[in-house]
Amino acid sequence: MATFADIGLAAGVNIITALVFLIAFGILRLQPFNDRVYFPKWYLKGLRSSPTQSGAFVSKFVNLDWRSYIRFLNWVPDALKMPEPELIDHAGLDSAVYLRIYLLGLKIFVPVSLLAWAVLVPVNWTNDTLAKSQATDNLQYSDIDKLSISNIPHGSQRFWTHIVMAYAFTFWTCYTLRKEYEKVATMRLHFLASERRRPDQFTVLVKNVPPDTDESVSECVEHFFLVNHPDHYLTHQVVINANKLAKLVKEKKSKENWLDYYQIKFSRNQSKRPMTKTGFLGLCGDKVDAINYQTAEIERLSQEIAEERERVKTDPKCIMPAAFVSFKTRWGAAVCAQTQQSRNPTLWLTEWASEPRDVYWDNLAIPYVSLTVRRLIVAVAFFFLTFFFMIPVASVQSFANIEGIERRAPFLRPIIEVPFIKSFIQGVLPGIALKIFLIVLPTILMIMSKFEGFLSISSLERRSALRYYIFNFFNVFLVTVIAGTAMKQLDTFLHESPAEIPKIIGVAIPMNATFFITYVMVDGWAGIAGEILRLKPLIFYHLKNFFLVKTEKDREAAMDPGSIGFNTGEPQIQLYFLLGLVFAVVTPVFLPFILVFFALAYLVFRHQIINVYNQEYESAGAFWPDVHGRIVIALVFSQLVLMGLMTTKGAAASTPFLIVLPVLTIFFHRYCKGRYEPAFVKYPLQEAMMKDTLERAREPNLNLKGYLQNAYIHPVFKNEDDDEDEHYNAKLDESVMVPTKRQSRRNTPVPSKISGGSSPSLPDVVHENSQF
Repeated sequence: MATFADIGLAAGVNIITALVFLIAFGILRLQPFNDRVYFPKWYLKGLRSSPTQSGAFVSKFVNLDWRSYIRFLNWVPDALKMPEPELIDHAGLDSAVYLRIYLLGLKIFVPVSLLAWAVLVPVNWTNDTLAKSQATDNLQYSDIDKLSISNIPHGSQRFWTHIVMAYAFTFWTCYTLRKEYEKVATMRLHFLASERRRPDQFTVLVKNVPPDTDESVSECVEHFFLVNHPDHYLTHQVVINANKLAKLVKEKKSKENWLDYYQIKFSRNQSKRPMTKTGFLGLCGDKVDAINYQTAEIERLSQEIAEERERVKTDPKCIMPAAFVSFKTRWGAAVCAQTQQSRNPTLWLTEWASEPRDVYWDNLAIPYVSLTVRRLIVAVAFFFLTFFFMIPVASVQSFANIEGIERRAPFLRPIIEVPFIKSFIQGVLPGIALKIFLIVLPTILMIMSKFEGFLSISSLERRSALRYYIFNFFNVFLVTVIAGTAMKQLDTFLHESPAEIPKIIGVAIPMNATFFITYVMVDGWAGIAGEILRLKPLIFYHLKNFFLVKTEKDREAAMDPGSIGFNTGEPQIQLYFLLGLVFAVVTPVFLPFILVFFALAYLVFRHQIINVYNQEYESAGAFWPDVHGRIVIALVFSQLVLMGLMTTKGAAASTPFLIVLPVLTIFFHRYCKGRYEPAFVKYPLQEAMMKDTLERAREPNLNLKGYLQNAYIHPVFKNEDDDEDEHYNAKLDESVMVPTKRQSRRNTPVPSKISGGSSPSLPDVVHENSQF
């Protein structure tokens, strides 16, 4: 049973760890040879040059300016200086909205914490229920549990204080959620209204095109939209299964990179030809001339690529029954995307096309009819993953219950009873063990989402985030509470009548707060401080730079900062919302620990978004309804937990008062869903017409067809320099394609690492006659 001393030791260990990480970051970021690790976003935007390219030899690697070390914590005010509008312009709306999740946590829990500590903690502390239970029933508890609702006598009138606080916390949370939903919806609409032209504003993805024996897929699509959208249809691009070709092109680029490396190496020392082995990773096989070998491999791959490109062009099996259809106006695209196209609702399915960078091209080749089967398989697999993962999560609880270990393994008592070891095992080890179990989970969930067949990177991340949240809810929260309660009170369960067990559980549930306190400190304090240190990217960058970097392209790849990681970050935040709302009434001592998390995480991720992360796509905050919905679910669950506790604590008369809370909360959610969610899932025709009218007035001679015709070509055709296929590699006239000034393009200077796509450049004014 974790005590104040155990929590104090855990807090000390994690605070020291966090400070070490923060101080190490403050020093390492000043060193010139780490500049690309801690400021990669500025390199990608072309606004920063490497300090290792100038100055004395030593100063290229070590910062010799002693004054900079005095100011090594100036990154803190720098991270807070940039105002939100500038942050949106710099990093995109997705990043700004993501940061607002942490701000929302502070807005909710700062007042809740102050009120809970001012009212509930004194009410809980000034009782002796647990002390009496220990004397009569051998109930195990610590001083921390005396601050919880478990210390209130059975049937006491003091429970009305908790009921009143539950109402206050619910109303404040709902008020804050509504204000934030309204703010984010306004930000999204303003962002979309002020955003420059993008291909996805005019384009719809059409799926499940019915087969026609007399027409190809392309002809069928063109005929259908010329007939049904005669005034607005402009052009289309059928979806092609080019996955095999993409793999060949990727392999060829790798070989060309190796060839560049060996040629550079040979040019520096022409007395010796570079050699390599033909086996796996160059570690085994025959030893041959490296330049000749790579040249031969490139020629072989070029031949295979040419054959595969020809096959893709001519084989009808490579043409999928889907297409990107572009329209002359945003209004026409909005009408098509948001309406049913045929009498049969399973044919000619339309939805808004993702922006080219956001398209996950590999899944476009999945037949529509197989999606249902795939999703069934993934649902079953996820169920078994969640179920079988309960075993290691439940076993983690054994680390938090030393008394149980000693009863079953008495020979370990001399070691375990050493005060420092006992405090470390109970206060630090459980959180670390649980964190280790969860490391591989995001990768597994992302693989499941890809197999399921989602067509955009953003939808892949949102689905993975949903499953991660469900997993955390059942395995990290519910299983921990149930397993912890069962293990702590096992002997009591065996010696009490069945009628008394619900009461014991009602007392024991709040006691599990100590386990989650240790988890928050490990994951939310030390873990967040470790995020800003970027120890793994730092080590990998220097290893790659020393062993693998052969060209400047390799160096750019080595410093790839990645993106925020919505599929892992958002479910983590939601777990803290869940814990905070559940324990706010029953164990208020928990609240300060998550306040530290929200404050530290907001500061750290603001710095990372400004200087490090490079978001690969822009969804304009489309994920916010998911965030709102999960917080509402956590709020309803906290109300149900409190209702169950009151029943077991002899306060059943309070049930009519408590049952009103989830009903009101659900109605609140329905109101928000109807009032604000349409801004995140639909595009108002009024807004579309307004933008179209303004665009026609400003650019009456815009060649929109030239802008859109190559926007949704598979990246393997768009980026390939092979001139054999003029159709896929046709470039627009130089007068049409000029450097973009569109914000989303500036926010993401490089193509998506997953989809390989990139949005085409946007001409501000095009003085060519439109051909539509």
